[in-house]
Amino acid sequence: MEVSARQNKQKEQDFLVASISQLSISNSTSPRVVAKFHYDSGVAELRFDPESDPKASVHFDLHTSRLFKLSQSESVCISEASETDKEKSYSRGISIQFRNEEESRNFHCAFEQWKKEVVVQGSDFPNGTASSSQSKFDDKIEASSAKMYFHYYGQLLHQQNMMQDYVRTGTYYAAVMENRVDFVGRVVVDVGAGSGILSLFAAQAGARHVYAVEASEMAEYARKLIDGNPSLGERITVIKGKVEEVELREKADILISEPMGTLLVNERMLESYIIARDRFLVPNGKMFPTIGRIHMAPFSDEYLYMEIANKALFWQQQNYYGVNLAPLQSTAFQGYFSQPVVDAFDPRLLVAPAVSHVIDFTSTKEEDLYEIYIPLKFVSTVGTRVHGLACWFDVLFDGSTVQRWLTTGPGAPTTHWYQLRCVLAQPIYVMPGQEIVGRLHMVSHKAQSYTLHLTLSAKMWGPGAEQGGILQTSSGKLDLKEPYYRLSQPQAYPLPQDQQSNQLLQTQDIQIQAQDEEGSDLMQQTLQDSGAELHSL
Repeated sequence: MEVSARQNKQKEQDFLVASISQLSISNSTSPRVVAKFHYDSGVAELRFDPESDPKASVHFDLHTSRLFKLSQSESVCISEASETDKEKSYSRGISIQFRNEEESRNFHCAFEQWKKEVVVQGSDFPNGTASSSQSKFDDKIEASSAKMYFHYYGQLLHQQNMMQDYVRTGTYYAAVMENRVDFVGRVVVDVGAGSGILSLFAAQAGARHVYAVEASEMAEYARKLIDGNPSLGERITVIKGKVEEVELREKADILISEPMGTLLVNERMLESYIIARDRFLVPNGKMFPTIGRIHMAPFSDEYLYMEIANKALFWQQQNYYGVNLAPLQSTAFQGYFSQPVVDAFDPRLLVAPAVSHVIDFTSTKEEDLYEIYIPLKFVSTVGTRVHGLACWFDVLFDGSTVQRWLTTGPGAPTTHWYQLRCVLAQPIYVMPGQEIVGRLHMVSHKAQSYTLHLTLSAKMWGPGAEQGGILQTSSGKLDLKEPYYRLSQPQAYPLPQDQQSNQLLQTQDIQIQAQDEEGSDLMQQTLQDSGAELHSL
């Protein structure tokens, strides 16, 4: 139920209620009580009017009022004492009995929508503390980040970029259509609906009704798109707002969403997906997607490492128009290695089988996503320099008929998520069969992303390896919010696949030796074009 500020000032909303504490209706022939939302001299009010005695009206200023649900059809409305009544030791309140659960939901929905017109901060009442109207989203996300986020997704060109990812869109379509039994006659909530395309898929699959919840201005475009498909649109309601704040008329049998960001968790929309589950989904309801997995493996990529390291050579100049830039070289070097690299890489660069971290969307708590700790353990299959950790993800649509995976892995058809690599400023050396251990610690922050703390260590191998000593350790701190998008960089792998394994090892051995002989001299070269650097190695 959406009512804009301009509409609120022009219209009223009336609700019939069975009774309030002072104005009880004993039977169907008794005079009705009307709960009315309206503006009086510019002040948003909730007023209860008994039709038999208008003078007995009860008024609540929405600016200072809170509404709490006691049961499916009973609520209590309380209001902070007025300035003239501050000496009193109580707050004003009234009990409301609704005729059925549906009318209760509609009333609560209208209350929240009207409250949005009068931003209310949390207030202490003599009998306890009422929660603020500020949502959980606003509490944990800084306003500037949220503004940029919703502006970005409010533009059609970005929606088009996602829709033209045919791996993404085609997998969603197949997952829905192959599992029509989960949608036919069901209520669906589309969390972060964007253009509304997933809502339209759900309607095509036979959903009884779809609630498309979208907080950005894209909600208006979604309405246009849905209105342009009337045979489906008549079963879709677009609701502009955050899932943390909106109220729905009924519970959902199934949630559908595309909440995945880079490394699965970037943008922190998974948390909103979990909140929607807790607020709207019936017990044992379906979630599309159902499970997410983050896959990780160490990699060796000398080209990428040198490309990043060479960027900092600019700051080694001691006579840049008469200015010595060298004092910033070390800071710049660390800064470039603090950027995760987003691109599509050849899976033959991986030096060990991947490990996985599973997030079950049906049972994970929102708080579990605030901080994620993943222990790492690999066994190297080659002797080489390990330059960091490669990551990708996949999600499962666990339908009643078909289970379908959407993967972003290397070697699979490329998606708009690509893959992600955390490059360490100090590579580590490993031999075939050597164990690599470490950890990936992801800590969320208010810019809707994560700080990544990565540590990789090479353990002893050969005789005495069972003692588990560490030979070499390298650590890095990266900001998932500020990646290096390497999407357009050329990826040159000229050798046939059947020759790549042995040749790759030989090449890496040569590079290791060259690095040992030259030491830091390599970093003293004049800054070159990264493409030329590729050919010079």
